[in-house]
Amino acid sequence: MDSSEIEGRTFMQAISEKYSPENFPCRRGPGMGVVVVPSGPQGSPMKDRLNLPSVLVLNGCGISHAGDQGEIAAFCAHVVELDLSHNKLQDWHEISKIVSNVPNLEFLNLSSNQLSDAVLDPDCAKAFSSIRRFVLNNTQVSWDTVHTFTQEMPELEELFLCLNEYTTVTLAAMPCPTLRLLHITDNNLHEWNEVRKIGSMFPALDTLVMANNNLNSIQESGEILHRLFPNLRSINLHNSGLNRWEDIEKLTFLPKLEEVRLQGIPLLQTYTSTERRSLMIAQLPSVTSLNGSVVTDGEREDAERFFIRYHLDHSEEELPHRYHCLVTKYGKLAPLAEIDLRPRFHAKVEVRFEDKVEQVSIRLDQTVAELKKQLKTVVQLPTNNMRLYYIDKGTAYGPDELKYSARALHSYSIQDGDEILVVPKAK
Repeated sequence: MDSSEIEGRTFMQAISEKYSPENFPCRRGPGMGVVVVPSGPQGSPMKDRLNLPSVLVLNGCGISHAGDQGEIAAFCAHVVELDLSHNKLQDWHEISKIVSNVPNLEFLNLSSNQLSDAVLDPDCAKAFSSIRRFVLNNTQVSWDTVHTFTQEMPELEELFLCLNEYTTVTLAAMPCPTLRLLHITDNNLHEWNEVRKIGSMFPALDTLVMANNNLNSIQESGEILHRLFPNLRSINLHNSGLNRWEDIEKLTFLPKLEEVRLQGIPLLQTYTSTERRSLMIAQLPSVTSLNGSVVTDGEREDAERFFIRYHLDHSEEELPHRYHCLVTKYGKLAPLAEIDLRPRFHAKVEVRFEDKVEQVSIRLDQTVAELKKQLKTVVQLPTNNMRLYYIDKGTAYGPDELKYSARALHSYSIQDGDEILVVPKAK
């Protein structure tokens, strides 16, 4: 038994098992997979035929080594995406043997392979040059390793560095001009100085996802923000530590910003959900999507008007800059009249019986039968001898008999000042 079998399986052993005809039968139709006939020597341990799709998913297969490179080249020439997450890969040289024999590879996922101690030299990194999307989540790769890759990957567009326990960001000697999306969530980046380095290294960045980093504040002038992130269209700061409206206002200096995700921050904890969204929309004039929901023109106007009214009682020193911009747009708005739309539970009505009139408070959640019981002592009639009529003082219509014992009173829209007429049943 050789060392590779002791430590784990080879890439080709995992392919042979998962994509054998018994486990992965050939399916008809475009893009469903191709049948590959191996061109290796006689007596090759490989299956005679494998049904290999262009997207190979080999997560959690115990892979630690590449295996025969000739067989990788023979079987994987058409593969464009490769998921090797949750394996036992710990050596960049072994990984490069796999990647260098998959010439059309554009996506590679190495998440949850422990690569913190793996040393990467530039010649080895050259094997990754065709990859456009690279996932290194929970690998604890060093920043030096990341920079070696970005220098040797001229087509890299998306990079995932989540769960790597980063507390700082190390600057690269040269920027990476092609990267458009960076996922760096669930790390420990607390200081804005570290985010500034990201902007310097990736000038073409379109999307920055850095949720769950507890970033404390945006300590940057608007001019520098404009220069650092000239192409940033989308930013995710979920569960950061932002606690000042000045931090939100800073985002307006990002010239192309359209999408913002900002939930779970201390600043918004004291507001209702409606107040949060309205105040955020009003504070971010160029944003067209907030927390995944489209901001319509009508919603923006309502939010901006709400923003003005929300700050009417603030002193001049407390008024944010955005308030003055919106007053210029809409003028100083009067407070909205407060209307209580809560359902009513009681009403004071006049109960009339023969020549007697008495003011009675009734519960509107009770039924007609229950009302009769309440009025029994008022009119001195048994409930089975009562007929009740509701008179709406606000209309010209005649009395409405309350015929149905199980019907709730609120369904009649009874208001304060209305009348209940009690008539004994004819004998």
